[in-house]
Formats: sequence, structure tokens, C-alpha cells
Amino acid sequence: MVELFPLRLWRRLLALPNTSRLKAIIVVLLVSSICAVFVSVTAVVLRPFHQANLEAARQAHIETLLQSIPGADSRGDDSAAPSVSTVLVDLVTGSIVEGLDPLGYDQRAAAADFTTSIAIPDEADIAGIGRRAKHAPVHFIRRRSELELVILPVRGAGYQSMLYGYLALKPDLKSVAALTFYEQAETPGLGDRITDPAWLSKWPGTRIADEEGNLRIAVAQGQTKRSYEVDGISGATRTGNGVTNLLRFWLGDLGFGPFLKRLAAGEIKP
Repeated sequence: MVELFPLRLWRRLLALPNTSRLKAIIVVLLVSSICAVFVSVTAVVLRPFHQANLEAARQAHIETLLQSIPGADSRGDDSAAPSVSTVLVDLVTGSIVEGLDPLGYDQRAAAADFTTSIAIPDEADIAGIGRRAKHAPVHFIRRRSELELVILPVRGAGYQSMLYGYLALKPDLKSVAALTFYEQAETPGLGDRITDPAWLSKWPGTRIADEEGNLRIAVAQGQTKRSYEVDGISGATRTGNGVTNLLRFWLGDLGFGPFLKRLAAGEIKP
């Protein structure tokens, strides 16, 4: 029987001494190729499960946000239960993007891809994110067909980590309904208190801008009586500054500003 050529080559490779440089290189290449194929196949097979987990996590974060708002989570009354709808927004024009699935849109992956993101100029990058995806999902919460909340995903650099959260605005788009952070790695006992329900409970009712319309929302240096500020966290000034900067960025012209202006003007129907 004629021996197959690949099998003959494999036996010749195995016959080489273990000290052979050629043998070492070929073995490394083979192992790398097999691992690459395995990782690629695993990624493709598990992608639907990964997307499902991401969506479940998003829904859980939104439900947690709703529970933090008095009266927003009416579990005992189905007729008054809030409904959630999601749209994808073009952050440059402020318009709603058609033809893309907003629930399947991965904003982090888009921000890391140069073809689906833009670089933020250093002087404008107060949130410290470097790049920003061209699009972003926005969640509308309705009750009995009436708009109750507009929920915006926000992120920005804290003191030791990137902060990821949701900002809920009241229908007037001028004040905060709630704020929550679902991912952070700030200093335990200090900066990580941005996830403390007691501190987050200070945000509802906070104004976004002053009487002249200037964006002023902020975490104060200590206690404050201004309507657009929230008391700071003792010992966590830098984390508080990060929260201030990320909120101002995402509510500004490079964030959701154009969309919020069009929504307030009635150009977009939620």
C-alpha cells in the first residue's frame, strides 16, 4: 500500500530530535493553528449565548434602575406596569437610526472599532474615553402610553477604573429621575460608594442645567444646596469628578445633546 504523503511527512517530523529547531518551529505553528481554530469555532458557537446574557444583564440593570425610582416599578398592577422600548441614536445628528437592531448593538465593541467610532479631541474628552461609538441605544419607559423616563447609557473614567452606568431623565429632559452604576472598580469603601443606594438616592430631582440653560450637573466638593449638584462622597473627590465629567460629556454636544434637543423640540416621537 502506498503511504500517504502527509503521513510520511508527519513521521519524518517525529523522527527529528527534540533539539531540532525546525521541529520546534513546526510544532509551535501547528499548536497555534489548532488553538486559533478552536477559539474561532468556540466564539461563533457561543455568540448567541453571549448576546443573550448581555441582553439579560441590560434588562436587569434597567429593572434595578426602575426599582430605585418611587412608583416606577408597579409589579402589583399590570395595567400600570412600565413598558420598555429601545431605539438606536446617531450621536452626531441626534436622529434615530433605522435598519440596525438596537438591542443587539454592542456599544463597547463599536467604540473600539475605528470604522464604527470617532476619536474625541483631547480638549473635549472630559470623560476620558478616548473614542466614542457613532451610535448609542436609548431606552424609553412608558406607562399607559405616556412617556415616563428616558434612559441613557453613560461611561467615563473614574479614579481607578472606567465607570459604566445608566442615567434616567424625567420626561421634561431637564432633571434626573435616577442614576446607577453597574460596573466599576473604584477604591473599596471610598470611590465604590457611587453604587451605594443611599448616595444614588440623592440624584432624583437634580437639575441638569442652571436657569440660563448652561450644563451644570455635578458632584459637589462636599455638601451643596444647588439644584444641579449632589453631595460629594468624603474621600472620593476624584471619583466624584469622574461622575461629573461623564455626565456632562454624555449630556453635551458630543454625547446625547443633539438627540435630547430634537426630542425636546418634538422632532422625535418616543
